[in-house]
Amino acid sequence: MAEDRVTVEVGGQRLTLSNLDKVLYPAEGFTKAAVITYYTRIAPVLLPHLKHRPVTFVRYPDGVGSGQFFEKDVSRHAPGWVRTARLDSIGSRGRGEEIDYPLLDDLPALVWAANLAALELHVPQWTTGRDGHRQPPDRLVFDLDPGSPATIVECCRAAERLHDILAEDGLTPLPKTSGSKGLQVYCGVRTRRPERTSEYARALAGRLARETPDLVTARMTKSLRTGKIFVDWSQNNPAKTTVAPYSLRGRERPTVSTPVTWDEVRACRHPDDLVFTAADVLDRVEENGDLFAGLAETRVALPSPAR
Repeated sequence: MAEDRVTVEVGGQRLTLSNLDKVLYPAEGFTKAAVITYYTRIAPVLLPHLKHRPVTFVRYPDGVGSGQFFEKDVSRHAPGWVRTARLDSIGSRGRGEEIDYPLLDDLPALVWAANLAALELHVPQWTTGRDGHRQPPDRLVFDLDPGSPATIVECCRAAERLHDILAEDGLTPLPKTSGSKGLQVYCGVRTRRPERTSEYARALAGRLARETPDLVTARMTKSLRTGKIFVDWSQNNPAKTTVAPYSLRGRERPTVSTPVTWDEVRACRHPDDLVFTAADVLDRVEENGDLFAGLAETRVALPSPAR
């Protein structure tokens, strides 16, 4: 039987969508059509956080629980109208080869990605310039990852302390859930040296670990994370990416990496307090707008590394 296909026009581009009835989240019967609908509706607040940033897909062609793969180079199959950035690979597994990363700067490109079952969209903390080259970082990120039996509740307690230190340094921290188990804290920054954000984040993570050793570790060794929050500073490395705000996650349910308020962080007392599905997020955005909108507006010069 031929797979079901439908041709649609999105933003002046013709796209062929396929297998819209395929269930990608079996636990909730959430189909590919529902994924495309979510990304279409969330696009006004999502696209500004993707603009000019090369995207790494995590694709789940047969749904969550049935295997996934990362995709960076889309040169083989991207339509000609999808913008790409040809960049040298700088990851730990890269050998300097050129990769055509997708740039999801508009709705047609976002729908195209959703049709690939690219449930997760990951981006670096830097953008590409008009010349196509990497720009210095404009974001600082801390990924708070709980080691069982710790949960996002303990992440919130660590984030409160992190908020205070960042604010003391003149930064404006904004929190979001990872959409998985943890919490992330971002700041808009300005710096000319790509390595500066990693240096600052590593120093601050080390300070947190020294001040609250029963709660926080800044070391990646998994055996040291049990019951603690690993403050992952390494995602500021130019070669690393972090899940984008409003991206779906490949979890059992269609959860989303969701911007939250500091009041919500402070009030969190149960892991379910900060779990949001696609439907929840659409309602939140309708009511509150983009809680991450201030990220670009509050950029300041990155201070010297914390001591």
